[in-house]
Amino acid sequence: MTNIKVRFAPSPTGHMHIGNTRTALFNWLWAKKMGGQFMLRIDDTDFARSKKEYEDSMRESLEWLGLTWSSEARQSARFERYKQATEQLIKDGRIYACYETPEELEFKRKRALSKGLPPIYDRQALTYTSQDIEGFIREGRKPHYRFKLNGGIISWQDEVRGEVKYDASKLSDPIIIREDGSYLYHLPSVIDDVDFQITHILRGEDHVTNTASQIQMFEALGGVVPVFAHLPLLTGKEGKLSKRLGSLGVRELRAEGIENMAICSYLAKLGTSEDIRSFYDLETLAQTLDFSKIGHSQPKFDVEDLKHFNTKHIHAMPYKAIQNRTKVDEDFWEKVKANLSIVADVDVWNKICNGEIVPIIENKALTDMAADLLPQGAISDETFGIWMNTLKEKTGLKGKDLFHPIRLALTGEPSGPELKTLLPLIGRQKAVARLKGLKA
Repeated sequence: MTNIKVRFAPSPTGHMHIGNTRTALFNWLWAKKMGGQFMLRIDDTDFARSKKEYEDSMRESLEWLGLTWSSEARQSARFERYKQATEQLIKDGRIYACYETPEELEFKRKRALSKGLPPIYDRQALTYTSQDIEGFIREGRKPHYRFKLNGGIISWQDEVRGEVKYDASKLSDPIIIREDGSYLYHLPSVIDDVDFQITHILRGEDHVTNTASQIQMFEALGGVVPVFAHLPLLTGKEGKLSKRLGSLGVRELRAEGIENMAICSYLAKLGTSEDIRSFYDLETLAQTLDFSKIGHSQPKFDVEDLKHFNTKHIHAMPYKAIQNRTKVDEDFWEKVKANLSIVADVDVWNKICNGEIVPIIENKALTDMAADLLPQGAISDETFGIWMNTLKEKTGLKGKDLFHPIRLALTGEPSGPELKTLLPLIGRQKAVARLKGLKA
């Protein structure tokens, strides 16, 4: 298939969470791998809950992750198009009005369940006479509208789940327009996918039943049915990850120093037969996407695992991945990165090594002696070992009793990169001054 086009269609009713971040990522990766297009569609038909601040937040998160889009649209600007398509489908007999109240529908559902029958709509509305409808209108009832499913087997070859089949007679005709005239997700999404020529729809497995109904909507509109791939849903300690459950999102992870490519690498391989490993650019990651390696069970997302992975990701990070985010040179980065928890800490250590600090003197006799015994000349990779061995002989100290006071004097910090790594970066002059308790 040529002219591949996918879309990510968030509702701006909350911030980006891990679940929809994963959906966006897989769509972007597939488009990149196939040389296609990635579209952003804002599904903002829920006027009560949609907010600009959420949309802005989502856009910022996508851009930070590197998931840029080539085109965009918003559903709130397309109501005339939806109305036009709906009127045609009504004429074609595929959309019909229903006047049951929510209470009546609930009663029908419970009655069907009590009889051991599937709780599907009985299509009573198709039997209404004109007199019936006039009576409903006089009562002040407003209709909701359903899409009429044709009988038979609905099937498709899912890129993740394999062959999927549904018996249409066991599915309810989906409600597509509420009593207040607002659209539900189903039909506008299909109209958009037809109009924007979406070729592949990658989304969560909670949409599988929707897909069965929507395939018939594509056909009724005369559109090409896309290829579908339904990803197993992530689970966490709260259960299914969602905005409503307040699951950790992209903004929070970013604020904690989690790298964008750590998030993308982790989510792309979580729940697959492949090892979770670091990638440092999306293009390379995209080439590894393989639907056949995605498992069918629901993978568990654990933020602590992600944070641990992020640390390893940073420890192996090449300089070119951070060179535009820091003033340190490659040599400095390579020497300290193995001791960093977040990339921003490299600037902290740069300031400690190359700026001024107020040393902490815990054992003045030791640090004075250390200053006097620091080998003369340029500091090499062997200097620190020679220096420590001399101090051990002179003081009888070893381990923490020896290293900790010297670390506090040299860095003002109780922990950090190894002193043998930091000493050449600090330099002889600063080291001697700090060991003697001078600001340097």
